[in-house]
Amino acid sequence: MLDIKFLRENPEIVKQNIRNKFQDKKLPLVDEVIELDAENRSIKQEVEALRADRNKFSKQIGGLMAKGDKEGAEKMKAEVAKNSDRIDELTEKERDVEERIKKIMMTIPNIIDPSVPIGKDDSENVEVEKFGEPVVPDFEIPYHTDIMESFNGIDLDSARKVAGNGFYYLMGDIARLHSAVIAYARDFMINRGFTYCVPPFMIRSDVVTGVMSFDEMDAMMYKIEGEDLYLIGTSEHSMIGKFIDTVNKEADLPYTLTSYSPCFRKEKGAHGIEERGVYRIHQFEKQEMIVVCKPEDSKMWFDKLWQNTVDLFRSMDIPVRTLECCSGDLADLKVKSVDVEAWSPRQKKYFEVGSCSNLGDAQARRLRIRVVGENGERYFAHTLNNTVVAPPRMLIAFLENNLQADGSVRIPEVLRPYMGGQEFLKKY
Repeated sequence: MLDIKFLRENPEIVKQNIRNKFQDKKLPLVDEVIELDAENRSIKQEVEALRADRNKFSKQIGGLMAKGDKEGAEKMKAEVAKNSDRIDELTEKERDVEERIKKIMMTIPNIIDPSVPIGKDDSENVEVEKFGEPVVPDFEIPYHTDIMESFNGIDLDSARKVAGNGFYYLMGDIARLHSAVIAYARDFMINRGFTYCVPPFMIRSDVVTGVMSFDEMDAMMYKIEGEDLYLIGTSEHSMIGKFIDTVNKEADLPYTLTSYSPCFRKEKGAHGIEERGVYRIHQFEKQEMIVVCKPEDSKMWFDKLWQNTVDLFRSMDIPVRTLECCSGDLADLKVKSVDVEAWSPRQKKYFEVGSCSNLGDAQARRLRIRVVGENGERYFAHTLNNTVVAPPRMLIAFLENNLQADGSVRIPEVLRPYMGGQEFLKKY
């Protein structure tokens, strides 16, 4: 959410930012909120003047009563009552105007970083860098669920009966591999200085609207019927929510946390064949990383966060690349975002396995996450998040890149301690 003062003083910058995100339907909102803001400030000024008059009249009443001028005192009391009624009327109007301002401000997109490429959607994202040499073996690589089934490692049919489409049972060595990747990712981030955390898997509505836009909320979140609770779509939601309504000492920053959680997503819409199986699902597990820092440090932390994901995947011998997300592909709260994509030898292309985002002070402003400096000055923190790893999607890249000609799957050295020392998954 933008600072209303910034919008008031820079309406054309805000409008151009909206155009850059190809959301022209929101352009009238800028003028509307400026008008509402002017009305709100006028109301506040009138209320302040009325309260000053009321205080002055109240003091005069005492003087008139002391002089025995009861008639004058009664007239003055009538003026005080009249002022009080007007103040009550304006206070109610002020609440209504401020609620309308807040609703609009929460739909106006954050100002994107100048380095973000301008484009309409993810088809115009820009490749930044490749890490590792993508290889296509000289044998056919089956679809990922076929690889899993060859190890008796997945049961989609039973999951459909139990929960419907978009769910799965992982079994045996595949399930163990899934847990091994999560455990390795946890330790990988702890070794990089992040504090491990297991957060709540449900959050209240004020946290939901604090961490994401209304459009994201509608597309992703599952509501718990009869409760002010939502299932999290990623642990970033509850991890950033941890700092709601806090004033943090500048000397304590940054907070660097890595968290494990299950994730639940609606994933509305039809999906192509490559997004079936366990690619796009309603429930999965993920290791996440978040940072709460000073504004001047957020760019540095952004680069560190996506590099962590690249390093993790490369340690498992999976080629990856980074993509700079264009303006039209950025969610409204994001300042800048980079996707990490893993190589698929079967598809002969890369696919998304993680996303790193700098949200500036947007989440902090909504959730009132403040910092107090040594001089007593208060300001909003910056927040960032990034996927460490999200199996089972990550398992697709893992299985394809480590599949051998005989159908076995090589286990990279870093994962072997988590797999009981196994060097290969073999069919039985």
